[in-house]
Amino acid sequence: MRAWKRYTALVLAVVLCMCTLAGCGSGTDGVTLSVCAGGAPESLDPIYAENSADQTVLMSLYENLMRTTVDVSGETTVANGIAKSVDQEENYDGTVTYTFRLRGAKWSDGRSVKADDFVFAWQRLADPASNSPYQSILSVVAGYDEVQETGDVSLLQVSAKNDNTFIVVLNGRYDWFLTQVCTAPATLPLRKDVIQKWRDQMTAAQADGEALAEVPEKWWSKVTSLVTNGPYTPAEYVPGEYLRTVSNDKYYTDGSGPLELTFRFAETADEAWTLYEEKTVDFVWSLPVTQLAELAAAETSALTPELGTYTVLLNSSQEVLADQAVRQAMTLVIDRNALARAAGAAAKSAEGLVPPGVPGSDGEDFRTENGALLDNDPDHYADLCQQARAILSEAGYDNGRGIDGLEYYYTDEGANAAVAAALTQMWRDTLQIQVTPVALAAEELETALQSGAYTLAGTWISAVGNDAECFLMQWATDSLDNVTGYANSAYDTLLSIIASAEDGTARMGCLHDAEALLLDDSTLAPLYTTGTSWELRERYVGVCRDARGWSSFSNVIERTT
Repeated sequence: MRAWKRYTALVLAVVLCMCTLAGCGSGTDGVTLSVCAGGAPESLDPIYAENSADQTVLMSLYENLMRTTVDVSGETTVANGIAKSVDQEENYDGTVTYTFRLRGAKWSDGRSVKADDFVFAWQRLADPASNSPYQSILSVVAGYDEVQETGDVSLLQVSAKNDNTFIVVLNGRYDWFLTQVCTAPATLPLRKDVIQKWRDQMTAAQADGEALAEVPEKWWSKVTSLVTNGPYTPAEYVPGEYLRTVSNDKYYTDGSGPLELTFRFAETADEAWTLYEEKTVDFVWSLPVTQLAELAAAETSALTPELGTYTVLLNSSQEVLADQAVRQAMTLVIDRNALARAAGAAAKSAEGLVPPGVPGSDGEDFRTENGALLDNDPDHYADLCQQARAILSEAGYDNGRGIDGLEYYYTDEGANAAVAAALTQMWRDTLQIQVTPVALAAEELETALQSGAYTLAGTWISAVGNDAECFLMQWATDSLDNVTGYANSAYDTLLSIIASAEDGTARMGCLHDAEALLLDDSTLAPLYTTGTSWELRERYVGVCRDARGWSSFSNVIERTT
């Protein structure tokens, strides 16, 4: 092994998310904070928690190798969490080895947090039998593909050298590994003995049917009994109403944040706003449509971009869409401005697959830095439609002749039905292509996408990390997440260059080229992005909302000026 580069990350200052911090603050002895970040928990299992509310709770109860925190200047940074330090070594074969040395942290029951807790958690996440929606976050770890092929989690190159040393080997440079993978809810440490105890209880209870009702449905279902390693630990849980947490006296540092943090649950934004207006909570996310519309209409929009792009997938493995000319024509006639209006006040026409808010080079926004790849100028729309008709005619599909059997799948929630109706009308009116909109449950849509049994589908394209590469890598030819049948060797080559790039400027250039090539091939048609916002009582500062969706309250203090 040759050490090309080595450093110790004592404090890794990388701007990661928006932070509500202004003015000066003081300690908060005796202060309690109540927040509403969404509904009651659907899952507090890190590898299955998909909504922001659940992830927000998890990030208060557990701590990862690295953590987000607020520095003295008010910026949100990534700093050491359970990892006291980390060394990085680049190897001759292009792999990169990270060695994490863990601090003397404790679980809430007094046991030490060990490297094996991370090995178990990461292997469990990568295990195809787990079927976690966040599995691919570990695709950058060497051995991941072999695990997916064989089911043997020992092939994932993560290991415990000893109780305090956790080693990870990556298959490329992936500069966002520390800031995105090592701070994610899905990669939080877990105690194998805790989950195994529940499994044993469930097995015994299944053998004795009468005892089955006494075993929690999930290992985490008895919330107040959870063993945690983060700044807070559960104290009281009333299902459907609230979860009260208190400072974890086994946590390795005394924070300046609230001594008690209570999560109040609301199933709708309007219900959450009522809790805020009644002063039951001090923080609320997300805001009702009326408040979002007012913020969006401001001269300078006060909405924070969300990390996702609502996109049409055009399945090139289906015969009717195998012809790029058909896909190109169908994408050219999409009026994104009209669809954004149909989607609501918080929506904006997409300018590329990578949404606003993703960092570029030198602190710039990637989308701003690289410009719009999609033409949303209303004055150009008629010309784009004419161009689309000419492409179809030249390819032998005059007036949509020979293009039939197309269905557009979407989930029947929010504005999706209105968007589907407007979109299919565009194809019908402009190209005479008949597309039938079909509403599906989320599980049905996911099944159709994974099996390839669809022609067109509308879905949110999100990313495992706040980096442009995370939006692009899933469309590689051999990616398990590539559900469009897209295959382009030039695109794959660009991704390989990006994964190994040492020069940041060259990397950004390749990211831009890869995104442009992907969209030119017309297997994806980004429609719109959205923004969000929240409200915090004026007397508090220090709430941090990660770009990936969750919020952190461990640094909240009272404002003094």
